[in-house]
Amino acid sequence: MNDTPIAQTPQRVLIADDHPLYCDALRAVVPQACPGALMSEAGSQAEVLEAITSDASFDVVLLDLNLPGAVGLSCLSAVRRTAPTTPVVVVSAVDDPKIMHDVILGGATAYVPKSAPRQVLVNALRVILAGGSCMPSEVIAAMRDARSGSKDDLTLRQRRVLELLSSGMSNKSIARALGISEITVKAHVSAILRKLGVANRVQAGLEGRRLLEKPGY
Repeated sequence: MNDTPIAQTPQRVLIADDHPLYCDALRAVVPQACPGALMSEAGSQAEVLEAITSDASFDVVLLDLNLPGAVGLSCLSAVRRTAPTTPVVVVSAVDDPKIMHDVILGGATAYVPKSAPRQVLVNALRVILAGGSCMPSEVIAAMRDARSGSKDDLTLRQRRVLELLSSGMSNKSIARALGISEITVKAHVSAILRKLGVANRVQAGLEGRRLLEKPGY
């Protein structure tokens, strides 16, 4: 009898993010969840699609929504069409509950905010690479809030964006002040308009100034 153990094929992970520092962070996180994993990188929607089209053997894709060339959930949708069985973990700075909800409905296996502790992503990857599915508690709570439809459901980041918007700042200026991308600001503004039940930035600014005058807001 041959008792030699069967060699396991290393699991393969595609890191899709255009921010060098966060790519470095993901490269450090992946081995904690899957020692020996083979990692590839893509920095735009075109590179992601080229990678999964030419090589369908990835075990998981770590996907940032705001890649160059992506509009909304276009990259996620394209990945789902091209590699429908490959698990996709969206790792994004966007913390709008509506977008989280849409991401899951769009076929992502998990959504992990970039603001979450490192261990949250490690745990999610371990579960997914073992064939399971995972939804961090932060995302579950946020999606529950999104369904409640209350004006008090603005996240802390959305409240800060609303404060700056109410002072007359442009999306570009808000992005610079908060150290986030202009695309992320636009996503926050869209969420704010929806949650406040207003149609445009002017109305949001008026409502924001009213809310800011409320004690304890």
